[in-house]
Amino acid sequence: MAESAEGEAGFAIHPMDQFIVRPLFGDGPVHWYTVTNVTLWMALTVLVVSLLLVVGSRGRVLVPSRMQSVAELLYGFVYKMVEDVAGKDGARYFPYIMTVFCFVLPANVLGLLPMSFTTTSHIAVTAVLAVAVFASVTAIGFLKHGTHFLGLFWISSAPLPLRPVLAVIEVLSYFVRPVSHSIRLAGNMMAGHAVIKVFAGFAGALGVASVFPVVAITAVYGLEVLVAFIQAYVFTILTCVYLRDALHPSH
Repeated sequence: MAESAEGEAGFAIHPMDQFIVRPLFGDGPVHWYTVTNVTLWMALTVLVVSLLLVVGSRGRVLVPSRMQSVAELLYGFVYKMVEDVAGKDGARYFPYIMTVFCFVLPANVLGLLPMSFTTTSHIAVTAVLAVAVFASVTAIGFLKHGTHFLGLFWISSAPLPLRPVLAVIEVLSYFVRPVSHSIRLAGNMMAGHAVIKVFAGFAGALGVASVFPVVAITAVYGLEVLVAFIQAYVFTILTCVYLRDALHPSH
């Protein structure tokens, strides 16, 4: 009876329900070919990027429109990031890094809309992005330097007895990269949204006193807007760092 009364009072808060993958049509099981809410919001992310970069910059007038200004600002920001971190050699891989940034940022921001789904809160999405980056930069390293790419793991400046130990540590840390790369993004996006859902549950249950959780929701939501941009930046700049290591592997 006590549990029933508590549920009727509105305290049955399930913050993780917002991350459940559901089919868009019907209530059956989710298979690899099922069109789900994840599919929908990833498609909307691609649509937003297309509208911004393709349609917005199509005119390329001397006095740019607002959409063209945003597209040019985004282009310049990412290009400078690639050039500053990975060097001029890394600029040839700018299209790939630009694609990564232009997927992660809109996906993070769209997840802040009411009734939306945050695709980057799922490790299945962020892991694919991270593994793709890991495989790409590793392939670039071996194609560009051959076996000399293994110099990334051999710290020649360290004392000789320590080099084998440090080499093992470097190899382990290298293969942990896609794990940390993906979990960092998914964990940060999931945590903030879960906190907002908890405060929203209290706001619906406290009646007049709900002003306090509403204020908390506003503060956390503002923080989540900032986190959406920061996490897209962090994911992209780490990609640039990994690319720099592939292009210049020697310590």
